[in-house]
Amino acid sequence: MATAKKVSSKKKVSGKSTAPKAVKKIGKKAVAKADVSISLLKPGQKAPAFSLSDESGKKVSLSSLKGKKLVLYFYPKDHTPGCTQESCDFRDSFARIKRAGALVFGVSRDSVTSHEKFKAKLELPFSLLSDEEGKMCEAYDVWKEKSMYGRKYMGIVRTTVIVDENGKIIQVFPKVSIKGHADEVLNILEAHA
Repeated sequence: MATAKKVSSKKKVSGKSTAPKAVKKIGKKAVAKADVSISLLKPGQKAPAFSLSDESGKKVSLSSLKGKKLVLYFYPKDHTPGCTQESCDFRDSFARIKRAGALVFGVSRDSVTSHEKFKAKLELPFSLLSDEEGKMCEAYDVWKEKSMYGRKYMGIVRTTVIVDENGKIIQVFPKVSIKGHADEVLNILEAHA
């Protein structure tokens, strides 16, 4: 006679628990911590204020850019393949973005010195903002838990935010897929020209 195995109350799939993910309360909404596709920023909302140094050490703030449309693309790290490709795509689309009346700013937690080298190497015609303390990344809800090869860590989730001339958000692209993204941004800018 076979002995019955004790069944756990938690189901297992590939050795991982399928118990509900941790959830944090934000206002009246519950947001799953592990779902990086959810952004707390929404179109029509006022963009969070910022004041950061660009690659030359010059301060750039949201208030100093009032009256201009902005493309703020948040990326994980200078000199990495994906971030290089994304920056080059924005570089190659820069003339069209400018004609649509927008300025482009790349944002990461890299230093001013790293940004200076990255910009020069790729011949980028726009500024890169250094958010070493991560305040802008947190305000724009792009600093999240990530996972690679089973290791969990905090990092920037590739995200683009388009802001209008009055400092209000037009569009948020969470968890950006690099291929074709510059064209997506251009379509939104041209629709709001």
